Amino acid sequence: MKPRLIFSPDYAFDDGGHVFTTRKFQLAAEAFSPDAELIAPPEPSREDLLRAHDADWLDRFSQGRLSLKELTLLELPWSSALARAHLLAAGGTCLAARHALETGVGLHCGGGSHHAFRGRGEGYCAINDLAVAALKVLAEGLARRVAVVDLDVHQGNGTASILSGEPRAFTFSLHQGDLYPSWKERSSLDMELFSGARDAEYLDVLARGLDAVLAFKPDLILYQSGVDVWEKDKLGGLKLTEQGILVRDKNVFDAFRSQGVPVAVTLGGGYGPTPEDTARLHAATLRLFAGINTLLGPP
Repeated sequence: MKPRLIFSPDYAFDDGGHVFTTRKFQLAAEAFSPDAELIAPPEPSREDLLRAHDADWLDRFSQGRLSLKELTLLELPWSSALARAHLLAAGGTCLAARHALETGVGLHCGGGSHHAFRGRGEGYCAINDLAVAALKVLAEGLARRVAVVDLDVHQGNGTASILSGEPRAFTFSLHQGDLYPSWKERSSLDMELFSGARDAEYLDVLARGLDAVLAFKPDLILYQSGVDVWEKDKLGGLKLTEQGILVRDKNVFDAFRSQGVPVAVTLGGGYGPTPEDTARLHAATLRLFAGINTLLGPP
């Protein structure tokens, strides 16, 4: 059976050479597997989006009616292509969650926009696909409890804020403490490392965090698998090796597979020396969860 990968060519568009290059999504999809079945993400419904976002924000973002302050917080130049990509990514993560619930693993070559708040965007994130998907599966009764495991180098502040009043959701963020955002929101569990932390220290802290997530007894994991923890990343200060990132991903997969908890993977951040470097790391994460990496047997 071919591995399924959720991806849209609309995720990659002319971003004017921005540090958050959208070309990485196309490159990661191409590097994932020549035998993959690419699945187009559906348009998210307004009902789904409104569980996580204010109507005013959705309307103004989709129409490009953003103030200078909002654009400054978003840190991206608005375009209709940008709006479409971010909205489609929310649909992609919702579909990945459904795939995970059906088969054990859902793979989304996109998503992970964890800095988007209910009424604003921040840090290259406009629509919080993680929160949208979590609230959708809870509202539809597809899961009783959902956990977000966020291993991007930056704290998942928007996700923590949106889901803070939802007792059926658990947010775990392991991030670099001395890095953006300067003001951290309160996740269900926050664990911090600091600039220069390497593989062994990171993996030790992660193990304790995963134990706490398992204690919540989630029915679904939404995994924000940012690779900006890499030692060569341009924006992060952690020092994980490529092997360390793969072991991180394997430990996440093994922890939840051992308990039969489905996992939906989203990509999140990554700012390597070249888009090809970043895409290689993202593709390795996706391959590992698909069971086509030598570190991991078939799911």
